[in-house]
Amino acid sequence: MKKLLTAIIAVLATHSALAGVKIENWVSPTGARIFFVESRVLPILDVQVDFAAGSMFDPPGKSGSAALTRSVLGLGAGKLDETAIAEQMADIGATLGGGADTDRASVAVRTLAFAEKRDAALEMLRIVLHAPRFEAAIFEREKARTIAGLKEAMTRPDSIAGKAFWAAMYPDHPYGRAATPESVAVLTRDDLAGYHATYYTAANASITLVGDISRAEAEKIAEAIAAGLPKGAPATLPSAPKVAAGKAVRLEHPASQAHIHIGMPAIERGNPDFFPLIVGNYTLGGGGFVSRLMKEVRDKRGYAYSVSSYFNPLRQPGPFQIGLQTKRSQAKDAIALSRDVLDGFLKDGPSAEELEAAKANLTGSFPLRLDSNKKILDNVAVIAFYGLPLDYLDNYQKKVQAVTVDEVKRAFSRYVRLADLMTVTVAAD
Repeated sequence: MKKLLTAIIAVLATHSALAGVKIENWVSPTGARIFFVESRVLPILDVQVDFAAGSMFDPPGKSGSAALTRSVLGLGAGKLDETAIAEQMADIGATLGGGADTDRASVAVRTLAFAEKRDAALEMLRIVLHAPRFEAAIFEREKARTIAGLKEAMTRPDSIAGKAFWAAMYPDHPYGRAATPESVAVLTRDDLAGYHATYYTAANASITLVGDISRAEAEKIAEAIAAGLPKGAPATLPSAPKVAAGKAVRLEHPASQAHIHIGMPAIERGNPDFFPLIVGNYTLGGGGFVSRLMKEVRDKRGYAYSVSSYFNPLRQPGPFQIGLQTKRSQAKDAIALSRDVLDGFLKDGPSAEELEAAKANLTGSFPLRLDSNKKILDNVAVIAFYGLPLDYLDNYQKKVQAVTVDEVKRAFSRYVRLADLMTVTVAAD
């Protein structure tokens, strides 16, 4: 019986994905943007509140503010300490989640949709968002934990390479700044409270609801969340990053493997060239064992166990990146070969056969991105936060299928240039 129920749920979820996602959208009186998908397949409700409060908004000299604020947020709120919050959520079988990244900070709750469970979980979400305590002892503990984690990361070649890569690509932009033990050490409890007051506001928020509720219930839930937030104003973005001339950065480390990042700032979310770029990148380095980079760098030369490329669109132009690890003695040859493969792709683009294979994979795997409430939530939250069209998911496969070889070549020539590539290598001979 359990296997039968699992199979039925999987079929229903897949059918829901294939049927498309109907996204309803409105703006609350306080200015929060609301996005709702009614899903009756399972008695579950997912709610996520996203704020433009990621690390790009860290004050100069205080990198780490966004991450630490989000870390402490759910560790005491209203009259409840962190233990009481954890115990009450466990009692009703609900979970609090979320986090902070480059662009956004999020707080999410997953709960059963039955009224008594749902209402208790949503009340906890509201308390955490509206009345965080930022207790001194909790703040100091999480600050010390963060500093210890950063110090440990400074010993790992992958972490060193990642930070150096972003610093090289974005030398005069917040994307290039990263938290350090020193920048976190200067943070105070008041810094976190001020960061929360500035960025965790209704006008700076998008609220996404997916699950077993009606539109009327969604409106009531969303308004209760938005109404308790300060009205505020949308976060002011910094000037867009400028692309600098490419350079090579080499950092010493005793690791046996060289860690290599090659790339440059490329596109922002919503860029019309997104589809030609992801279709083309499948052939270049995003398609696993069928990609050109994997065939040339791994299969033919044995320089790396894995090599890949990808685009990471952000609120402002995020990077195109090639990443691999190789023996220290092979680092120069692996870099040269990776650039040669990229150069050939920039000149010729994908073949007709490669293009069709890329389209088949991207469209064929697309329903798996929508086969659960959580995946639908993740996708709709991206649409909400980045202001993508409401029919983005409905048109995704159609736009992939429409890409041509010439469009791929034009898009890559516009955003990927060999002369502007940054190359960061850690632990090479």
